[in-house]
Amino acid sequence: MEFSISKSALQKELGFVQGVVEKKNTIPVLSNILIESVGENTLRITGTDLDVTIRCETEAEIKTPGAICVQARKLFDISRLLPEATVNFQKEENDWVSVKCQNFRSKIPGIPRDNFPEVPSFKSAPMKLPAEVFKSFVDKTIFAITQEESRYTLSGAKFILDKSGAKMVTTDGHRLAYVERRDLGKNAPKETLDALIPRKTLAELTKLTTSFEGEISLGSDENHIYFEVGPRLLISRRLSGQFPNYEMVMPKSNDKSIKFDSAKLNQAIRRVALMADDRSHAIRFHLEPKQLQISSQNAEEGEAREVVETEYEGETTEIGFNAQYLQDFLNVIGEGEVNFEFKDGNSQAQLRPAENGDYEYKYVVMPMRI
Repeated sequence: MEFSISKSALQKELGFVQGVVEKKNTIPVLSNILIESVGENTLRITGTDLDVTIRCETEAEIKTPGAICVQARKLFDISRLLPEATVNFQKEENDWVSVKCQNFRSKIPGIPRDNFPEVPSFKSAPMKLPAEVFKSFVDKTIFAITQEESRYTLSGAKFILDKSGAKMVTTDGHRLAYVERRDLGKNAPKETLDALIPRKTLAELTKLTTSFEGEISLGSDENHIYFEVGPRLLISRRLSGQFPNYEMVMPKSNDKSIKFDSAKLNQAIRRVALMADDRSHAIRFHLEPKQLQISSQNAEEGEAREVVETEYEGETTEIGFNAQYLQDFLNVIGEGEVNFEFKDGNSQAQLRPAENGDYEYKYVVMPMRI
């Protein structure tokens, strides 16, 4: 095989594909990517860890059709440092690959094409969703996915797309993020997609949709979910198992509500959390008429408190929170006002933007005992 490709196109596509490549080398072949010719001037680049597969297509000058398999990380590192010029690849008889770019010469060890695993065959992707909507869903929820590998059904997001709209829910058992977009207009699908999407898949989709302004095409079968983002295809294994009944967690009787400036509340929490315990990140909310006092203390390092003025007129209440959980949500909100809704010091609290706009966005946090 022999082909030529621009340095910028090569680097861009390798940047997408190398993100899914197996880094731990438990199966050495998975540290490689497959580069093959498709037609006269199209190059297909594929990387997989057997759970997530990304396949990109880009323009190239195909001189001799064929396929090569090379180390993903090494090729990506080389491509980043090459001058802005045409890069020539040629496969040698022993599966090694020679790379030339202006005065640069390199030889990279490769493996036979047959050693690369078969990727799932692509089924149709009949549903469509604006890329900006899907990216916004992921940005608003991915932080609440559990980091514990043992909690398998919580290690992804529940995603539902039907004629009424789209929604995404994530939880780690201590907090829950929920976002919904109802008015999809012409994008409203006739079918229903209900799937658990792994965290890694969501992270890779964020990269694919960052600079993409069109629509994502989606489809699924019994084991996989497919995302077409322009000329790039992501195939992900679906998580199996039963996602918790998130509607049961949504507070129904939070009768007290306070409005805060999101950025000011975030800054106050950040300052006070500097003195919180490193493991629990525990802070205390002490609410009384006209003010919220946020405090923390650490037996070894000291204590901190800050008062935030409010229009609260209810009874005195104390609630403990993990400061990091609150900051994760407030970082996403950024500027604007946020409603803090609660019942008492022992029940889950709910935060949501005061102005939802096109999205219904809720964040439920369990209190801590301090």
